[in-house]
Amino acid sequence: MSSKRLMLALGILMGLAGSAGAADYPTRPITMVIPFAAGGPTDVLGRVMAERMSAILGQQVVVENATGAGGMTGSARVSNAAPDGYQFVLGTVGTHAQNQTLYKKPAYNSVTDFTPVALIAEVPLVVIARKDFPADNLKDFVAYSKANAAKMTFGSAGAGSATHLGCVVLDTAMGTKITHVPYRGTGPAMQDLQGGRIDFLCEIVTTAKPQVDGGSVKAIAIMTKERSAVLPNVPTTAEGGMPGVEGYTWNAFFLPKGTPADIVKKLNDATVQAMNTPAVKDRLQGLGAQIVAPERRTPEYLAQFVKDEIKKWEGPIKASGVSVD
Repeated sequence: MSSKRLMLALGILMGLAGSAGAADYPTRPITMVIPFAAGGPTDVLGRVMAERMSAILGQQVVVENATGAGGMTGSARVSNAAPDGYQFVLGTVGTHAQNQTLYKKPAYNSVTDFTPVALIAEVPLVVIARKDFPADNLKDFVAYSKANAAKMTFGSAGAGSATHLGCVVLDTAMGTKITHVPYRGTGPAMQDLQGGRIDFLCEIVTTAKPQVDGGSVKAIAIMTKERSAVLPNVPTTAEGGMPGVEGYTWNAFFLPKGTPADIVKKLNDATVQAMNTPAVKDRLQGLGAQIVAPERRTPEYLAQFVKDEIKKWEGPIKASGVSVD
């Protein structure tokens, strides 16, 4: 056989092997990289999904927390991983939209360095204040903040996090310059709020709900157009006279760029099946996550959604003057 024919035959065999591998996927455990600390709201959602997806795929979906740089460390790891379907990341509005403008040199391009799989859920932020804060609604909160901004502080889960940018949007809309206190995660920020050492947070409703229900913090407003099913008595920012002042996160799965389409489809199918499982739906909704409608669960939708979200957050971030090296 000539060398040319030999090379052609080898190419065909390699193509067949690749196709067979994709058809059989997965044949070993898969790693879901969660780019935030264990125990946080993104971690909890990811673990709920991982348990059900393991059963659907017939292989364990192993959760690995890879933290740092506002979620970019873990996300960058997946962007550089082999495109074989065995590593994917649970991304958020922070890791795949806001950081593209917020950071002077993002560790990756959210549009070109990943293969979208599926959008899962959206989770609103809620403005929560220390329990003795001298305001019970958004109108009074704004009035007090304008009069006392110089001595006030707000906390966040870290510079560049969704909790940080939610409060930046609020601060900008109020026309104030309240001091930002970044923490290494939601836990210590919440502890200081409960202790009265900071004035307010713009926290994910998942984490805020137990503290609001327990009375250790005071809910001021939900930062989305509609009220949250888990905190139905808390008015929205629009109801409080600040339409357009929104803060939220969302969760979606991304594979490395170049992942074969049949592997993407298989992981998307497993994701959607997990989302449709009654126990999973109940658990996520109980956490305050709003599961997206069926037509918003395709890879194509997520690809355009990420572009739109980058553009949406570019204006508020630049207007705020916030930037991270």
